[in-house]
Amino acid sequence: MRSYGQYCAAAKALDVIGDRWTLLIVRELLARGACRYTDLRDGLPGIATNLLADRLRQLEEAGVVSREEAPPPIATALFRLTLRGEELRAVIDELVRWGIPFMVDGPNGDAFRAHWFVLPAELALTDRAPQRPPVTIEVRTGDAPLLIETVDGSVRARQGAAEDADAVVTGTPHVVAGLLSGRLALDDAVALGLDCEGDVRALRRVLPRSPA
Repeated sequence: MRSYGQYCAAAKALDVIGDRWTLLIVRELLARGACRYTDLRDGLPGIATNLLADRLRQLEEAGVVSREEAPPPIATALFRLTLRGEELRAVIDELVRWGIPFMVDGPNGDAFRAHWFVLPAELALTDRAPQRPPVTIEVRTGDAPLLIETVDGSVRARQGAAEDADAVVTGTPHVVAGLLSGRLALDDAVALGLDCEGDVRALRRVLPRSPA
């Protein structure tokens, strides 16, 4: 691990997490939980397999990531964040907030994975009727569906599909990103091709009140 060689908290932190790809590995483990090596490689398009192995080793040595052998039927190593690694959630959250404006113009050929919307969704969405029964919204965009759920007054997002979702939203990543971030009102997103089936009130319940 390279070091800045500076007795400074910021420099010491960057010694551990400042290398290219490192924080994106943390992003994957925050958004998806424990992951197999192949899951991480799929969620990090463009990374060389030997570089991923090196970064994971460095994060293990720093106490940010732990490795455990999973029993059958998985029967492979699982990587997860340690408690120390989980503390990076605040760092990733602020990077997500700061980076959202750069997504306005759309992917423009960039790779995309639907689970990359997990963290932005949890930051931007709010349960505006926590006293009412919980709702589930399925978002279909990119390579896989995403579930947005109200839980005890908060909003949680994760990969997955639901047979009984209150609402199902389908659209391009660009339009869905605008909707979930509050940069597009629902009516404007529909005008741009978003499709919403089911209870629209369930969707409006969690969306930002107006475009940012």
